[in-house]
Amino acid sequence: MQGIWDKISGYVIQYGVSFLSAILIFIIGKWAAHLAAGISGRSLEKAKVNKTLASFGKNVVYYGILIFVFIAALNKVGIQTNSFVALIGAAGLAIGLALQGALANFAAGVMIILFQPFQVGDEIEAGGATGIVEEIQIFTTVISAANNKRAIIPNAKITGDKIVVSRKVC
Repeated sequence: MQGIWDKISGYVIQYGVSFLSAILIFIIGKWAAHLAAGISGRSLEKAKVNKTLASFGKNVVYYGILIFVFIAALNKVGIQTNSFVALIGAAGLAIGLALQGALANFAAGVMIILFQPFQVGDEIEAGGATGIVEEIQIFTTVISAANNKRAIIPNAKITGDKIVVSRKVC
């Protein structure tokens, strides 16, 4: 009976310290991710970056650090993390390929927001539509046409073609 308790206590000491260390890594890492995300969010807002883009950047920083912390905690427990890293890379590639159209529209939306070739209220001709810009969203731009119709144009179509800004509407 004493031999069983010695084995159990040996396992608890050997793996318990690693498990507690992993929990500590995760708690400190989650706190650091929250802190870094807050700092990046405030920095982007201070730089007068669009609020949608600032929020997205803040979330990317938070979850990117959190994934790294999770892998570090698993590694501390003794789990081989090489396969997790490869899996995350493959998943990222698969998601990127599956969403390439949406990602193209997102990237074009970021370009429109950053470079501002037109603004809300401008009359433009872009993406096969002509009208007054009602709203610039992250994936699409909404244009009010002269015949009381709304055109919702993917941002990639707008940035992939010429943009004619006819006049600024005040």
